[in-house]
Amino acid sequence: MFNLSDFDYSLPKELIAQEPLAKRDSSRLLVVDRQKKTIAQQLFKDLPKYLQEDDLLVLNNTKVVPARLLGFKKDTLGKVDALLVSRLSDNKFQVLLRPALRVNQEIVFNHGSVKARVIEPGILEFDQDVSAEILEKIGVMPLPPYIKRTPRLEDNQRYQTVYARNPGAIASPTAGLHFTAELIAKLKNKGVEIAYLSLHTGLGTFKPVKTEDIRTHKMEKEEFLIPQETLELLSQAQKNKQRIFAVGTTTTRALETTALQPLAAPAVGEASSLHGYADLFIYPGYNFKVVDCLLTNFHLPKTTLFMLVCALAGRDLIIRAYQEAIKQKYRFYSYGDAMLIL
Repeated sequence: MFNLSDFDYSLPKELIAQEPLAKRDSSRLLVVDRQKKTIAQQLFKDLPKYLQEDDLLVLNNTKVVPARLLGFKKDTLGKVDALLVSRLSDNKFQVLLRPALRVNQEIVFNHGSVKARVIEPGILEFDQDVSAEILEKIGVMPLPPYIKRTPRLEDNQRYQTVYARNPGAIASPTAGLHFTAELIAKLKNKGVEIAYLSLHTGLGTFKPVKTEDIRTHKMEKEEFLIPQETLELLSQAQKNKQRIFAVGTTTTRALETTALQPLAAPAVGEASSLHGYADLFIYPGYNFKVVDCLLTNFHLPKTTLFMLVCALAGRDLIIRAYQEAIKQKYRFYSYGDAMLIL
């Protein structure tokens, strides 16, 4: 059960979604019931019938930064794809470069208005401070590599959740892409409580598992912030034995990390929010302490994300659900369909 090969599956390439659907909530929803061991097919807009009054739905309101820069080598004009992973200073960034470049190689972006130089492997120094405004001007959405096309203007909106607020992610919390403002309002009208947290999705979420014994894999830290209002709702929900629904694996890891710290509402004069770094690796055998139900997309094989859903629902049931999704030609990964685990 701890072998990397146990978390593999075969997916036809044509099922990897390359485009978002015209309507966010028109995606399909595979509903997996852990108690009954059943699998049902619905549409995402049917989600409200699976939640009831006083359920707590927690969403990740991180905002994706246009952190992918498309430029050219100054000397050969060869194309360069740079993903800004983390900011080291106003003009220095840790980056992923395709192709890899030698130290001192220069890159030009935006027709030469912005230049950068490789000062050491994986580090770019720009010729100016790279503000959020500059990134909005010259950057594009960092679509994952399995989407085989150049990002378009519409991705600025569609690769972002409708409730995105706090900039900092380099990948979208994709389970939330299916929500519309109208669907959230419908859930609220039903009496479902809605809460938000921020976990800035980074490379840690996508770092490949390379060891055959998955238990030796180490997650990289990702910053999260849970505001006081959400902490209070979580504390109340656990006290009253309300169901807690996590939207996405990022939300799940942030919530389960709080189990390592007290969930009681802060007293007067104490910190009003919980700020920290999540590096929790959830795989089968993990005992969930906060999350009861999970809404998520379909995940790549042999990834920590796939292992997390196997931990919650059981590997055999998840493998069966994925086989059914493939048989029914569900759309997979970021712009794909969704799964609800009850």
